[in-house]
Amino acid sequence: MGLGGAGQPPPQRPIVLTDADRTDLDRVSAYLNSIHTLTGDFIQIDPDGQVDQGRFYMQKPGRVRFEYKPPNPILIVSDGTTVAVANRKLNTIDRYPLSSTPLDLVLSDDVDLRHDNEVMAVKRQPGELIIEVRSSTNRTKPNISLIFSDPGIELRQWTVIDDQGQTTTVALRNLEPGATIDGQMFVLKNARKAVGTRSRD
Repeated sequence: MGLGGAGQPPPQRPIVLTDADRTDLDRVSAYLNSIHTLTGDFIQIDPDGQVDQGRFYMQKPGRVRFEYKPPNPILIVSDGTTVAVANRKLNTIDRYPLSSTPLDLVLSDDVDLRHDNEVMAVKRQPGELIIEVRSSTNRTKPNISLIFSDPGIELRQWTVIDDQGQTTTVALRNLEPGATIDGQMFVLKNARKAVGTRSRD
């Protein structure tokens, strides 16, 4: 997530972490690193207020599948390198580098939030721990919020603000860590075509 220019060090985190922040970031990192497979249900709230539901499947490192319930025709699949967004109604697939999406942080096999310069803030509310991050070191403000239950650290929700300032929230329910998942669930036809292109499935 974000690389410095050639011959230049990456920009530093523009905040100073407290001892409590570092402790909580270590706790969240340990939780994320303990997950190898995870399944559950999700509810997505789009910027226009539309609510969609579905089922997700995650296998680290880098693999995830979001199956939306009809009538939503979208299927999102990451194969560990590329995130493919398939529209089953239009029969198209758009692809993006995993490293350019909010999923990159959650799906990493070696999370170390304490030393991640994309972490911008640690906030606490009753029963919740909120980690605010930026998707690129070029940003001066966070655009992703990860919400964990606390105590008993568990990922519950994330919110993403896009470049137009629109907010999308995804809430997770009925989490099942350690589930056995068929690796073929993270493969789409033509998944090896160039990133950023649109293709027929």
